[in-house]
Amino acid sequence: MKGVFLLIIGVGIGFLAAHQIAKTPEGKKFFSDVDWKAREFGSAVVDGYKSREAELRAAVTEAEDVIADLTKRAR
Repeated sequence: MKGVFLLIIGVGIGFLAAHQIAKTPEGKKFFSDVDWKAREFGSAVVDGYKSREAELRAAVTEAEDVIADLTKRAR
């Protein structure tokens, strides 16, 4: 329980510090850079996910075609 309390206190202090830092021009630039990098990273993750999903869908379609062909030959 003490750990949870300390965590909450730490988050609160961090929030207050970040709020004060964001009021300065350097702080605004810092948080703007962090935001840009986070969005860029998120975009890269989404692009990678979509690319891999397309690869897997193509592989499944190819496997289904092979199975259908083998089934026809077995009859």
